[in-house]
Amino acid sequence: QVQLVESGGGLVQTGGSLRLSCAASGRTFSRNYMGWFRQAPGKEREFVATSSWGGASTVYGDSVKGRFTISRDNAKNAVYLQMRSLKPEDTALYYCAAKDLSSVLPPRRGYEYDYWGQGTQVTVSS
Repeated sequence: QVQLVESGGGLVQTGGSLRLSCAASGRTFSRNYMGWFRQAPGKEREFVATSSWGGASTVYGDSVKGRFTISRDNAKNAVYLQMRSLKPEDTALYYCAAKDLSSVLPPRRGYEYDYWGQGTQVTVSS
């Protein structure tokens, strides 16, 4: 059974940093895209970032470009999200996602991913 488990969320002040981790088990995603999405209360799920297995192809959502960095550790079957210069509008439940099949183009939409974690809460206080 495939599982994605996020960790690293918490409460941080505006301008602070957090590093989210997502550990996958049950299969290897070293050849597949893994990414992050987020959802704030009352809002639609939002694409945050995605990365190919080697990190050669990374894409970020417009609202996080220049502040967030996605990285992979294929040996650990994990993906990370380093978040800097956090803003109150970054407050959301952050989800890790993985794509079942390899893809040429970086997937940015939720329906393109096959596996999801339960989420980790990030709260940025003003």
